[in-house]
Amino acid sequence: MESVGEQFKQRRKELNLSLKEAENATSIRMHYLQALEENDMSKLISPVYAQGFAKQYATFLGMDGDRLIREHSDLFARPFQGGEFSFGIGTLEMRGNPSNGIKWLPNLLWAAAILGIFLLAWLFARFLDVL
Repeated sequence: MESVGEQFKQRRKELNLSLKEAENATSIRMHYLQALEENDMSKLISPVYAQGFAKQYATFLGMDGDRLIREHSDLFARPFQGGEFSFGIGTLEMRGNPSNGIKWLPNLLWAAAILGIFLLAWLFARFLDVL
């Protein structure tokens, strides 16, 4: 019986697709697709991600992802050792933004434009003796 990875790789080659094309079509990063094709689930974040990626990849390749997961449940059920991943707000990375110090400028311009429109409307109303 072929492994899941071998089935993925064989089907992808039958369709004459590269890993890059599969990455673009599925939005699954190439190194995760490679890990699936090599049956190296330790490179994936968790078993849940592995199952989701496998189902999505199988669907893209025209295969039955649910059947593959059922037939190879032992591969997707065990806890993974690899894949450095941390949860929580402390993992967010602050990125430098060149316009970080000028956020007030667009707001000031909008406020000036609105004030100018009101001033013109008031002057026009005074000109027509409405006010």
